[in-house]
Amino acid sequence: MAELDIAPNFGAELKDGFKPVNAWVANGIAWLGDIEQFYRERSAIEKEYSQKLNALAKKYFEKKARKTSLLSVGENPTVTPGSLECASMTTWQQQLATLENRANEHEQFSTQLITNLAEPLKIAAGRYEELRKLHTDYATKLEKERDSTYSDLKKQKGKYDNVCQEVENRRKKTDTAFDHGKQKARAAFEQQQMEMRNIKSTYIININVTNKQKERYYHEYVPELLDSLQDLSETRVAKLNTIWSLAAQIETSTLARSTEFLNHLASEIPRNNPVLDSMMFVRHNVSEWQDPPDFAFEPSPVWLDDDAIPTDETAKTFLRNVLTKSKGQLGDYNRELDKKRREVENARKTRQLIKEGKDKRDEVECVRAIFHLQEQMHESERSKVTAEVEISTVMSAVGDVSIGARQHNFKAQTFKIPTNCDLCGERIWGLSAKGFDCQDCGYTCHSKCQMKVPADCPGEKSKEEKKKLKAQRQEEAHAAHANLGTGDSSSDMPHLGRSDTVNSMNTLSSGYSASPAQRKMSVASDAEAEKPERSGTIKSALGGMRKSRAMAPPPTQYVKPEAAPDSSNGDGHRANEPRGRMLYPYQANGEGEISIDEGKDVAIVEPDDGSGWITVRAGALEGLVPASYVESLPMSPVRPASTYSNSTASLAESIAGTMKKKGPAVAPKRGAKKLKYAEAMYDYEARSDAEHSMIEGERFVLINPDAGDGWADVEKGGIVKSVPANYIQEI
Repeated sequence: MAELDIAPNFGAELKDGFKPVNAWVANGIAWLGDIEQFYRERSAIEKEYSQKLNALAKKYFEKKARKTSLLSVGENPTVTPGSLECASMTTWQQQLATLENRANEHEQFSTQLITNLAEPLKIAAGRYEELRKLHTDYATKLEKERDSTYSDLKKQKGKYDNVCQEVENRRKKTDTAFDHGKQKARAAFEQQQMEMRNIKSTYIININVTNKQKERYYHEYVPELLDSLQDLSETRVAKLNTIWSLAAQIETSTLARSTEFLNHLASEIPRNNPVLDSMMFVRHNVSEWQDPPDFAFEPSPVWLDDDAIPTDETAKTFLRNVLTKSKGQLGDYNRELDKKRREVENARKTRQLIKEGKDKRDEVECVRAIFHLQEQMHESERSKVTAEVEISTVMSAVGDVSIGARQHNFKAQTFKIPTNCDLCGERIWGLSAKGFDCQDCGYTCHSKCQMKVPADCPGEKSKEEKKKLKAQRQEEAHAAHANLGTGDSSSDMPHLGRSDTVNSMNTLSSGYSASPAQRKMSVASDAEAEKPERSGTIKSALGGMRKSRAMAPPPTQYVKPEAAPDSSNGDGHRANEPRGRMLYPYQANGEGEISIDEGKDVAIVEPDDGSGWITVRAGALEGLVPASYVESLPMSPVRPASTYSNSTASLAESIAGTMKKKGPAVAPKRGAKKLKYAEAMYDYEARSDAEHSMIEGERFVLINPDAGDGWADVEKGGIVKSVPANYIQEI
């Protein structure tokens, strides 16, 4: 056989060249059919001796001339060939030349052509074609896996865009929310920001993972497949050499007169080194090729951002959990990968023994098993690569934050009784493993909150200690949620790169007109904004009952103040002027308001215009007070008490207990809405003191619709509590 300095390697030299290599191998296998047909036709022609043999030789000379380029350099060579005839074609030329000199064949040789050459060649061609199809199917699977990885990245990109859009929507909702709902809208906005940063981190990690998987595909998986195709082609040529050698031996034994020609042919066949055909094909099909470009971070079109992973404390908690999880899994992935690699290597050794004739098992089944094991190995390898990239990405951003971390021993759990998340304070709903609890300290959380839980497990605790920790964590969750709602934690949040935020707020605020009534409402609203806690009086009182209703006691400004100075001319009332009496003491909190004691008679200068505020005069002083604080006296049309005000006052009294008498929650001065009503669509039984029970068809005053937490505030019997938002409909 010809000696070669450097044997070609398809995987190293023909990057991403599966299609041309596969076509070339397929043509080579199909060519075996031609050779098989040649022997069958020759068997029939042998009976007619020299004339038919000469005609047959001429026919296959013509076929060889048509297929020399196709079988030597492929269908579309990239380099203009010098010689179009490969080593196999030269050997085939010797076969046909020998045939021309053999005019007399025996009938026995005709039978031997069928039994010893044609049938084995048919079987070999079928087996090689089946092996080639296995390569094609495996290449398709690899491509689907690559495309699936690309698709997952695209989905993660879409998820990141969606959450960015949701952050923008929350921001707009915060800008347009009224004072009594602004706290909750702000909390939802900041919560959505935290979710956006986590999804962004996942997106960047997925980019790195996809790039690594892409590199594996083009530099390991496809080259391995090309090398296997090369091996199949060279095996086919080797098998073809065996058939030809056998044909030569038969001819030598049956045609003594052709001994000289057949000996020459037998000496030429071994020179057909299988590597020579592969080398010629490579030389004529090498082309310029480079790796596809790496993926890069793409900012969301609605959220201006860069490719840096967030590193604030909340984000570090998420990244720490990602890092710890990946580190814990990496060892398992390495062991699994080593095991799969050994299995693949053993299967390849078995195939080599089959090719050498030392093992009688089916080579097709062996190759099928190799590809199956390689699929499993690639899956383990992808998992390992994902964990390694996650570790390196997180550590490059925030360092090894897992050092000193005390991870919780979480286990998936289905809670049979109402249980709140110790991180966010929300109720954990679901019937099938919708949450986790720590087996050591009893920490409970949603599935969505698991990666946000700080690594501060105190270790294994007793049942009583777990209860104490539970109460403490719930208080901390409530306090954290209250801080989010009031904006106390906004200073800890990263700066938002929204250049159009100010313009958007200016646009929203530019729609107010300058009518006298609206000017009054605007002044009152500005004063109200200085005391945001006033609009959350009643809601704050429910903070200890349920996380989603973070509230505080009534503000101290409602405590009875010193008496306001009266006018020098009696009570200051004018004739035929509407009169009223203060039901509660009121302390001025902003420009345009006045302080008045409980029971003080006042003159109503301007009635309620729908904003919830009226202008009154007490002696020489004139200003704004809440309309629900004033009772109209009989000389004027009696103004019905505000349903909203009465209900909130009742709720405040029920919570405050023995506190001093205070007024109800004050309505916003600007953009006040009329009372809305809701109707129960289903029966519901209250599960805590902060919830109302209701029956289908029952009606309520709708105080606050769903703010995104799945609950709505309604008034029933003068008391404001919560009900499931999807159990009611606004009427």
